[in-house]
Amino acid sequence: MGDVLAGSNAVWEFDADAVLIRYERGMRNSKLLQVLGRRRVPYAALSGVELAPGRRGTLVLRAVPRPGADPLMEAADGQLKEAADPYRLVLPAAREPLAEQCAEHLLTAIGARGADADEPAPHHLVDAPAPPLSFKAYDGRASFDGHTVSFRWFWTGASTAKWRAGDQHFPVAGLTGLDWRSPEALGGHLRLLPRDGGGRLPGGADDDPTAVVFGLGYGPVHESLPLAAAVLAAIQRAARSRPALEREGYSRAADVDDMSA
Repeated sequence: MGDVLAGSNAVWEFDADAVLIRYERGMRNSKLLQVLGRRRVPYAALSGVELAPGRRGTLVLRAVPRPGADPLMEAADGQLKEAADPYRLVLPAAREPLAEQCAEHLLTAIGARGADADEPAPHHLVDAPAPPLSFKAYDGRASFDGHTVSFRWFWTGASTAKWRAGDQHFPVAGLTGLDWRSPEALGGHLRLLPRDGGGRLPGGADDDPTAVVFGLGYGPVHESLPLAAAVLAAIQRAARSRPALEREGYSRAADVDDMSA
């Protein structure tokens, strides 16, 4: 089996303990994948492999990430479109024999990790996009410098409640998680979950100073999701540095606590 498998959307290189993925540029390829650029996915971050027919004479090889192993997939929470899935490799159908060999290689590498491949990862195993990161939402600009998430409101879009609350700054040590809702659906937003619950107003994200609202052309997936993933990764790192009892507060959403190390 070769060390490299090239598809129309990405190139996979098989290392001793990880798959190195380089995403292809081009108008037909996902903007999110182009922004991600390169990723290193340890075999320990995978739970399985899928090989299935694709569209128009193609074949799709997909590595299945373990729950909790990838902060990007954790933040996306199943909302990504197929073309934006960073674990898919689209190949010509004629390359099925080579794809089968690569799938077997991955399964062998995953199996070598033992029974833990079937369990959620104890912590993130895939790196999140590196800060600083920022994007323009409908009602403000969201930015993350690696330590603090900041929301700066726009007078043209922010609600009266947000203007009264003023610009917001949230150290990751004071957050338990976040909720990212895709801008490609109604009600898209990025909402932070403060540890103390303070500052949250009843109702939707429009009046919540812990949230920025998306809209047509505002908070696109390729800008807002990498930031959300980077924040989740930083929250988990901060949680893992606390005593075990404090770490039980970490979650993607308020009622999820199974991501503690």
